[in-house]
Amino acid sequence: MPARSVTFTAPYEVRVTESEIPMPDDDEVLVETEHSAISPGTELLIYRGEAPTELKADEAIAALDGSLDYPLRYGYAAVGTVTAAGDAVDDEWVGRRVFAFHPHESHFCATPADLHPVPDDCSAAAATLLPNVETAVNFAMDGRPMVGERVVVFGQGLVGLLTTAVLSSFPLAELVTVDGIADRRQLSQEFGADESVAPEEVGDRFDPSGPLEGETRGYADDGADLTFELSGNPAALDAAVAATGYDGRVVVGSWYGTKPATLDLGGRFHRSRIRLQNSQVSTLDPSLRGRWNSDRRLDVAWDRLAELDAERLLSHRVSVDDAERAYELLDSRSATSVGVLFTYGGP
Repeated sequence: MPARSVTFTAPYEVRVTESEIPMPDDDEVLVETEHSAISPGTELLIYRGEAPTELKADEAIAALDGSLDYPLRYGYAAVGTVTAAGDAVDDEWVGRRVFAFHPHESHFCATPADLHPVPDDCSAAAATLLPNVETAVNFAMDGRPMVGERVVVFGQGLVGLLTTAVLSSFPLAELVTVDGIADRRQLSQEFGADESVAPEEVGDRFDPSGPLEGETRGYADDGADLTFELSGNPAALDAAVAATGYDGRVVVGSWYGTKPATLDLGGRFHRSRIRLQNSQVSTLDPSLRGRWNSDRRLDVAWDRLAELDAERLLSHRVSVDDAERAYELLDSRSATSVGVLFTYGGP
């Protein structure tokens, strides 16, 4: 069987192309992929034609070169087995199960420095969720939740649910999640939320409106201390701001692509001192870089992944040969799809 790669060729158009299985250079190994996970947020933007095509695919991942313009190979969650090694690589790599930030394809070459051995007690399927767990860890690092705070998370897709799981380990006063899909709200509570509500119920749970009293207000009914917007829906950002109390923080983890976000900043926001902060996993907050780097953060993500039943979030497994169906599933059946995994047959 030839090597197969998933390629976005136009909006709503995905093709699986075939080529010869590559041969590793002296300093490389050949990886035969077992599974690769779709990143629902970013890859749906690309699939729908809503990603800014002039933007670099990813400045932090060497395997993702070029821009987001079509044709485009994408993906960054591949797990497979090393089947061959170049002359300059230790033969001990052969037979190892490894993770790589690499696009969806059945075979690829990489240097050992670009690979991460999968722990023996971690399944190949679960290991594909490492980047999403790392993103969740990064959100928590940027949000910096404090003991006793009230935290709200908008959006309980794959990354939102993993963020809820990470935040649930903090000694918060309350962790509330928001999603329009009942099944995801149920999953959210199973992954650590104290309560999960529909979007129309947020105003009843967190209503920070009212007159300011001097420079501060009472905190008991003063909205959330910390809010995360992870839904991917620009309209949810207004709701996230509205649910946040005086001097609260809103961490925007969603990437809206080319979808415009219109904010109501002319009302209560003007006097609320709410802070809006972007969070994106490609970099670390500059204030943390003295003691943290991406390797240390990734180690934390492996630890968190080991503590979670993350494989439960993989709602569908689809053969890579039927890749277009996987994106159609995510695009049209969001109520039943959370995490979609590509599976690969042997050579």
